[in-house]
Amino acid sequence: QVQLVESGGGLVQPGGSLRLSCAASGSTFSISAMGWYRQAPGKQRELVATITSGGGTNYADSVKGRFTISRDNAKNTVYLQMNSLKPEDTSVYYCNAFIVPTLYWGQGTQVTVSS
Repeated sequence: QVQLVESGGGLVQPGGSLRLSCAASGSTFSISAMGWYRQAPGKQRELVATITSGGGTNYADSVKGRFTISRDNAKNTVYLQMNSLKPEDTSVYYCNAFIVPTLYWGQGTQVTVSS
């Protein structure tokens, strides 16, 4: 079992930056990959970025060059640095952790990009 707690969301103007954090607790030694997804009202949850235990990363095309995912294994925390934010980035952002064969989810944190 793994528990995930996200933080760092909020209201930011277009062009601004935010950093999301996701702290994992429990059986963290078993985590093989972690990631960020987002879901806007009326839309399906979509991939933002993932990172493996070895540091390999993958990004959605819509955030490439603007967002950076990283992890601190000593702190069992994954981060999402979001720069050059756009109104279309407004969503609830969810952290997940994959421990074969189960995907665990956090409760989500709201990010609103608006002037």
